[in-house]
Amino acid sequence: MKIFIAGATGTLGLPLVRALVAQNHRVTGLTRSAEKRQTLEQLGATAAVADALDKVALEGAVRAASPDCVFHLLTAIPKNAFRASAMKQTNVLRTTGTANLLRASIAAGVKRIVAESMIFAYGFGDHGAGAKTEADVIRKREPESWLQETVDALRSLEEQLLAANEQKLIESVVLRYGLLYGSGPTGYMVKMLRWRMVPTAKGARGVASFIHIEDAVNATIAAMERGRAGEIYNIVDDEPVGMNEWLTNAALTLNAKPPFSVPLWLLRLLVPYMAVIFETRLPVSNRKAKDELSWQLQYKSYREGLREIATS
Repeated sequence: MKIFIAGATGTLGLPLVRALVAQNHRVTGLTRSAEKRQTLEQLGATAAVADALDKVALEGAVRAASPDCVFHLLTAIPKNAFRASAMKQTNVLRTTGTANLLRASIAAGVKRIVAESMIFAYGFGDHGAGAKTEADVIRKREPESWLQETVDALRSLEEQLLAANEQKLIESVVLRYGLLYGSGPTGYMVKMLRWRMVPTAKGARGVASFIHIEDAVNATIAAMERGRAGEIYNIVDDEPVGMNEWLTNAALTLNAKPPFSVPLWLLRLLVPYMAVIFETRLPVSNRKAKDELSWQLQYKSYREGLREIATS
């Protein structure tokens, strides 16, 4: 199969390129950086250099690849994304970039597009103890107005994809990933933990759903092959966990010193976006993805996944 990956050199993009090439798919990876061309070519993919916000250049790249399936993994999240302002460029990619990629894919006659959303499309804050499912109604407004842009961008991505599917312009599948971790994406966090640069927060009772990068890649391929058009799937592991517990266990597993702790009120004052992550209670169900995608987790909980990182 011919495949086009927008965001091919990102956290999810590179391992997906590697997996698809290993399955003998013909992969074209989009990057806006000419310096990253060699990285893609070394993995066995064809590199397309273009900016997703340049709709003419993007359409040319997609037409040249003539793919059967497009993966939308466009993000620009810095490693130290501890402030809401760090999401601004990614927000544009999820709004304007999505529109451009959809337009290019439809013009090129692409059959299917699979797009990367994430669990914060449900919103931040306390969602209660019950695991969120794809059928749950999403609230319209965020408890903090400065979070609205990030959530709205995720919902814009989803709505654009589902509208295109409804209009029968292209088959669309949306994946809401949990917090990604693994040997690649957690490299920076591992360094920060070992340097004791990431604190826990006293009094934080939030819960989040995580997903190991290898399981995320497998789910992404399963969505291409078996996902129902016009559907959203939560891609998370079996065990939601609080950030305090995740960080403490990560340090222990990686033989790092325990993270220092700061009062939650101080974290709210100094790094409010990080405090919101610690306070958000958002357990998410993966039942639909397991049932419909025939997807099986390699790392059912963060504990198993962290052990993999420690031994890699």
